[in-house]
Amino acid sequence: MEAYRQRGEPTFADATCTFDRIKAVREAIKMTCVKQKSGDQLASLPAQCDYRDHDVDSRVDAYFSADVETDGPIPGPFSMLSFALVYAGSFDGKRFVRPKEYTEIFYREMRPISNDFQEEALRVNGLDRVYLSGAGGHPDIVMNEASNWIKHVSGHANPVLVAYPLSFDWTWIYWYFIKFCDDGSPFEYSRCFDIKTALAVKAGIPISKAGRSRLPPALISNHKHTHHAVDDAIAQAEIFANIFEWEGGNEGTQGSSFKNPSSDDRSSGEIS
Repeated sequence: MEAYRQRGEPTFADATCTFDRIKAVREAIKMTCVKQKSGDQLASLPAQCDYRDHDVDSRVDAYFSADVETDGPIPGPFSMLSFALVYAGSFDGKRFVRPKEYTEIFYREMRPISNDFQEEALRVNGLDRVYLSGAGGHPDIVMNEASNWIKHVSGHANPVLVAYPLSFDWTWIYWYFIKFCDDGSPFEYSRCFDIKTALAVKAGIPISKAGRSRLPPALISNHKHTHHAVDDAIAQAEIFANIFEWEGGNEGTQGSSFKNPSSDDRSSGEIS
């Protein structure tokens, strides 16, 4: 971390463990996320989706890979403590365009909204509820910031939330937008893409065999899965693009080529 401090410029790669990465990201989000207060302009916003790669007359989807870290299984009784959104590409119905780099990122840590939590969830994500109770963002402010960022990056395209599997992350993100964002969900009520289903269809395998731990080498991400929302959203965005561009089971990955999860995969939740 000393070299990280000497440069004076926070990056995600300098952190060597989950807790160091959390500290690094808290600094980095000052440069990468929307800063919006009353009367202020949007600052440090990334470039919009590049429509030069698409027919301007067509309707374009702009994909956002989402990862949430929570203190329990469902929103309301439990809280979303952090989440990340990463711009993951665009599609006009004919051509998918993946980002050259996954640098357009929104990340926030938030205050708990209830007193209930599960110790196991906190052990997995490494987040400190006591710290976040004072230092975390207010959900109503954060979700409005997230909505503005999504709309800016999307431009005239339709924002679509992407996750693997979709059900968990969508439940939390959608609930928080409806509950706390003035304009509701920027993904409306159903603009979402389940990577797990896409894999099952393209590979010709059952959903029960389409878990992330079973991915063949050609489809996996080179980005490490750490249970930090930024890392996991980037890794997920890479997998999403790999599967989107993949021709399917005719490339030798159909059915039997999908590996069985190891005991380590089961214990870490990687078979979902």
